[in-house]
Amino acid sequence: MIDPKMILTHEGVKKLTEELRQLIDIERPKVIEELTFARSQGDLSENADYDAARNRQAEVEGRIKQIEDMLATAKIVDDKPKNNKVVAIGSKVVIFDTVLNKEETYTIVGTVEANPFHKTISNLSALGSALIGKRVDDLVMVPAVKPYQVRIVRIESK
Repeated sequence: MIDPKMILTHEGVKKLTEELRQLIDIERPKVIEELTFARSQGDLSENADYDAARNRQAEVEGRIKQIEDMLATAKIVDDKPKNNKVVAIGSKVVIFDTVLNKEETYTIVGTVEANPFHKTISNLSALGSALIGKRVDDLVMVPAVKPYQVRIVRIESK
């Protein structure tokens, strides 16, 4: 079974692929250059530049492996839902928060792509999971530490 956290939209695949290219084509060669320079400074046992370059190399290689694994195992979902009648992954949802008394717009994505600062929320988050499968004008109770209610104003395909 696919890990539910490993759902990606086509947009998410595109972004991860771009990041992977950046890491492989630019960051990795840069780190190798830094390592080569640090080695040329002599004694590696007390060489802070060498230690920093090795740490950076571990970060870059770790992220490359992480992205490759995500791309290899993720379930890719259509980020343009077939209709805008029901909230699904890829839906852009306009809600009215009855507590804050204001409208908010979020796009529902997989956990890997979620970034609340960019108004993308995970399908597994309290709000995201509460919205999935709901329709316009539905009142939705969000099961948070302090539960709150939202009303779905509009559902858009991306």
